[in-house]
Amino acid sequence: MEILSVNHLTKIYGDGETATRALDDVSFSVEEGEFIAIVGSSGSGKSTLLHLIGGVDRPTSGTVLLNGNDVYARSDEQLAVFRRREVGLIYQFYNLVPVLNVVENMTLPVALDGRKINTDRLNTLIGRLSLRGKEGSLPRQLSGGQQQRVAIGRALINAPAVVLADEPTGNLDTHNSCEIMQLLRDSNKEFGQTMIVITHDEEIALAADRIIAIEDGRIVRDERIRR
Repeated sequence: MEILSVNHLTKIYGDGETATRALDDVSFSVEEGEFIAIVGSSGSGKSTLLHLIGGVDRPTSGTVLLNGNDVYARSDEQLAVFRRREVGLIYQFYNLVPVLNVVENMTLPVALDGRKINTDRLNTLIGRLSLRGKEGSLPRQLSGGQQQRVAIGRALINAPAVVLADEPTGNLDTHNSCEIMQLLRDSNKEFGQTMIVITHDEEIALAADRIIAIEDGRIVRDERIRR
């Protein structure tokens, strides 16, 4: 079943002669439960695409439909709720709150919504992410790999329909990079979550089911490597 539809998505920054076309008429669809890697060099438009899918920025033209609903028909306030509840965002630089411990960082989207924490899901994630015994630790007391695990837990805590990861292994060594990609793969399989991962590393991308390559804001390859 189709969960995501990107239709003629274009993003232009600036005006006139200084205008930069970051995305140029991009269209593709994603089936529920797919694991997709989006690859491309720096400046190719892949991060812009991820931000538009996740409701972080608005397109110049085109639409993004998640579960049949137009993401950008929402107000800015509704988009903030959308980002907390319907998509999980994972960034290269973790974006953890330094004064919050592991559990507080992981459950921040729930706290911002004023909702009750699903303790069973929290405990499951802590175990899956190998963070047992670190629950009370602050980010500065964790390794880079552990901080990224917390960021993944925060993205998964609300069981979002789609998880979007922007260079999640960009600051990690080879060992930790492989572990993080395996965690994302496990979450995809165990929780049935749709994963879209941005990476510049084709070897990392091979963990996915499908690779979409972007150059100069356009899709130049869309290849399924496993089913």
